[in-house]
Amino acid sequence: MHIYQAKVPDANGFIDFSMDEHQVWHTLFQRQEKIIQNRACDEFIHGLALLELPNDLIPQPQDISKILTKLTGWSIEPVPAIIPAQQFFSLLANKKFPAASFIRRYEDLEYLKEPDIFHEIFGHCPLLTHPAYANFLEYYGKLALQASGERLKLLERLFWFTIEFGLIRSNQGLRIYGGGILSSIQETQFSLESKEALRHPFDITTVMATDYRYDHIQPSYFIINQLEDLYELMALDLLALTAQQLELATHHQASKSEKIF
Repeated sequence: MHIYQAKVPDANGFIDFSMDEHQVWHTLFQRQEKIIQNRACDEFIHGLALLELPNDLIPQPQDISKILTKLTGWSIEPVPAIIPAQQFFSLLANKKFPAASFIRRYEDLEYLKEPDIFHEIFGHCPLLTHPAYANFLEYYGKLALQASGERLKLLERLFWFTIEFGLIRSNQGLRIYGGGILSSIQETQFSLESKEALRHPFDITTVMATDYRYDHIQPSYFIINQLEDLYELMALDLLALTAQQLELATHHQASKSEKIF
């Protein structure tokens, strides 16, 4: 059940937000802009500067689209809160990034289960200015459209531990590139600084074998060396890899059952 009602753009693509909603954006933007310094990867900081997002008003998707289209060919597609998986993947495959056309209320400032426009635009759009990130998202959308069931579940884990909650090495130490982290003040601090967080070198088979939950702060993160590592993932036969992973899981489960009897 969705607790938020997405706004519908008018005939010109304009979304009418209230002053209270703009104030929520302002509050989120001000504090997140500060907290990501020396925590977000350089490519994100550079992309944020390119987008020139206002800190006092919710930006219009069509304005961001104009910038992204020139840089990487992407655009922003306003959508309801959570859309069907096939629609989501289809949009990505066509270089359209879905952005929920609502913003959280003040009482949900710290945490929101449903992705809102702040999460989508502040968390993800800056890196859509970077070719490796943008190309990987397009590739992922096309790939996910070919999968279903348990194989799709494994691909969703890949998305979760890269695009949403990925960490990256830099000359200054670990940095963040995942939008789910960069749009959350708690995740931003926890992912890099908490002694409780588990940080692993990125390994595709381990990622696909690692489940996740969206209703609390993440316990585990995976680290890539550079954004160009995403091209290496694109060079793999990921659909074949999902089949192998499922076969191994089935074999492991069968072995456990044999030991019981």
